[in-house]
Amino acid sequence: MSLVRAISLSRRHLPAFAAEGVFWGAYAAYIPQIKAQIGASDADFGLVMLVTAAGAVTAMLLAPTISRLTGRYAMVLSALFLAAAFQTPMWMGAIWVFAGAMFFAGAGAGLLDVIMNARLSTVEAREDTSLMNLNHACFSFVYAATAISAGILRDAGVHPGQMMAGLGLLVVIALPTMMTEPSDAPNSAESSRRKMPLGPLVMLGGLIVLIGFMAENATENWSALHIERTLGGGATEGALGPAMLGLTMGFGRLFGQVIVGRISESLLLVVSALLAALGAVLAALSTTPFEAYVGFATLGLGVAIIAPMMLALAGRMAEKGTRELIISRVTAIGYFGFFIGPPLMGFVAEGLGLRAAFGVMGGLLALIPVALLALRQTSRR
Repeated sequence: MSLVRAISLSRRHLPAFAAEGVFWGAYAAYIPQIKAQIGASDADFGLVMLVTAAGAVTAMLLAPTISRLTGRYAMVLSALFLAAAFQTPMWMGAIWVFAGAMFFAGAGAGLLDVIMNARLSTVEAREDTSLMNLNHACFSFVYAATAISAGILRDAGVHPGQMMAGLGLLVVIALPTMMTEPSDAPNSAESSRRKMPLGPLVMLGGLIVLIGFMAENATENWSALHIERTLGGGATEGALGPAMLGLTMGFGRLFGQVIVGRISESLLLVVSALLAALGAVLAALSTTPFEAYVGFATLGLGVAIIAPMMLALAGRMAEKGTRELIISRVTAIGYFGFFIGPPLMGFVAEGLGLRAAFGVMGGLLALIPVALLALRQTSRR
């Protein structure tokens, strides 16, 4: 399928992925300033991110119900909630008030993420094609562009609250483009599966997504600090860390969109995981900002397709009527990693430094081929 056709099929979903990208890109660039503003240590900031994770996972578990109740307006309302939730935290000066506000920011991100991925998966099933890599590439490119812009504006003295207000206005303008038809609804027989225990597809697929998102978000949140604190870079140099990650992830996902169906998904996932592990190690061993950029770029290229490929696979393996439920469960498990990655990095950095934290992340990425092998063996049985 051509990129033009893929973009046409995704025209309602791309703005939602972009909405996630603008807020997390700006947030990543402003983290050094926010961390100083609330007076948080590395470990304290890690705990703040756990509160954000709690909000995200709570919303993800509720997402299928909310999606059914709100119908074609689900993505619109979720994006509006996300935009509103990111406004308050940026003005807070007390750490636990900030953490409480970030609970709702995490909830908005988690809710929108499940709904937009599930509805995109429905289009994939209907059209018998893959669209995940393209849409996740949109997130990455928007994330990178926003991180660079936010770094420049931060250097110019723009407050994070002002930045988020401007981004919120852009998202509100884009809301009418996000109306979509609801995902396939389960029939009565399929509804009974809701009471069944989590199967290997959900558990192992969720674990793979968890590690991928853990590495992605940990790097997004700590790369600027690594460059500024460990390597002595300035604010703009620090912002280039998460921007480099987002940019290379975008290209990696576009590449994945082009070659999907031509190369084994399992082989792509294994190669990507090992490449991402190499990038994390390079970042850990870097002695200059440029060397760190090389590490983050390598990590970005590797981690790019891990989550979208696994979500696409889970959507295809799910039976009709259970897709939104399966996607929500895999995403909930996976995005727990998206949010525990930063606090894990914070706890390791508090005791051993950021170099050791990136090294630990590289080791976790190397476990993905093991989980994939277990999933393949379970699928054969």
